[in-house]
Amino acid sequence: MAIRIEGKVISGIIKDEVKKSVEELKNKGVEITLAVIQVGDDPASTVYVGNKKKACAYTGINSKAYNLPNDVTEQELLALIAELNGDDSVNGILVQLPLPKHISESRVIEAISPKKDVDGFHVQSAGALMTGEPGFLPCTPAGIIELIKRTGIDITGKECVVVGRSNIVGKPMAMLLLRENGTVTVCHSKTKDLRAVTNRADILVVAMGRPKFIDASYIKEGAVVIDVGIHRNENGKLCGDVDFDSAEPKAYAITPVPGGVGPMTIAMLMKNCVEAYKLQQTL
Repeated sequence: MAIRIEGKVISGIIKDEVKKSVEELKNKGVEITLAVIQVGDDPASTVYVGNKKKACAYTGINSKAYNLPNDVTEQELLALIAELNGDDSVNGILVQLPLPKHISESRVIEAISPKKDVDGFHVQSAGALMTGEPGFLPCTPAGIIELIKRTGIDITGKECVVVGRSNIVGKPMAMLLLRENGTVTVCHSKTKDLRAVTNRADILVVAMGRPKFIDASYIKEGAVVIDVGIHRNENGKLCGDVDFDSAEPKAYAITPVPGGVGPMTIAMLMKNCVEAYKLQQTL
């Protein structure tokens, strides 16, 4: 039976660490503040924003919520971001994605000051990750590294396969595994014989966006399997990109969905808010 990598538990430990750091800063008269911008009333986005507000309340981070109508113009959104960039009381700025089609996500992300980019999506943050310079790490890939390491799994020298090449998960995930001395292969929709590649993986990270696609036949005996996907099946139950019931008996360790990677993303966001304050003191 595989070890279940419980993201809910590990994220709780990280949030407690952040809470302690925030308390220490408050004792010195310092308040940490995160500004969260949501455009429209997409139900999934509302849930995500609500979870971020709860995490802020738990860790002691102040949250400022900006709920903009669906028909807000790109110029109005960019003006709000510029205002928050110039507000020294705001340490981190987060714009909940996706945005309505009339707004350019890339322009919005690039408008956020790199020193307040707690999502780690800005091109400057991506460049820092690529070159090994200090900077914000994207929350989901950073959370996955924490899941692996805090489960006692050493990445050094391991064959690591990432399925998916998005800017938000796949590409930064590969760079972070390289940073931890893994040997990394990135797979995507054009990869020939995906099963042959994934069967080499000591550590398999799946972020392909296809429900229950990866079954036991794609998994090497004794592999660590990290499932980034989140979907609803035909019965309305949450599931991932990995067919958990098929994969679990073959894996050494595996993340469940829900309760695996998901909680880590918000925990790492809270950690990035504290890092933002520290970064802003050095600039």
